Amino acid sequence: MKEFERKQLLERIERDSATVGADIPDEITVQGEEIELQSFVFEIKRRETIPRGERERVEQAKKNLRRERLQRKQRIEDNKVSYERGEELATAIIGIDRALNALEQLGAANIEQEAQTQETADRKRWMKFLQKALGHEDADSGTGRAGRSY
Repeated sequence: MKEFERKQLLERIERDSATVGADIPDEITVQGEEIELQSFVFEIKRRETIPRGERERVEQAKKNLRRERLQRKQRIEDNKVSYERGEELATAIIGIDRALNALEQLGAANIEQEAQTQETADRKRWMKFLQKALGHEDADSGTGRAGRSY
């Protein structure tokens, strides 16, 4: 492959807009294992939340995809492939990026949702603590210090 072709491929895979309109590959070999990537991503995205057991699987998949992306990019950078093979690698890298984007977006939404749920739970615990500390153990029933007359 000629130097300008190699640079062109590398620029293409690093472009911010590279994944726009790109498809997630149906299948891809990652770390020597054949993965049905498209169905995996759609299966995970279809759920509103990721169950705890699945989170580890998703995080591991993202780690493996990032590693595979880096290895494929290095093969282009090292200029040890033909231009045709470089094109195939670049297309696969863009597909990997598309899958990673989809999985990362899902993770961010869950983190925000978890943070909000945690904040609500913390607020409830804090209010219970304050009510108890101030002697308003059951604010709704009027009992406790506020409901007593001296």
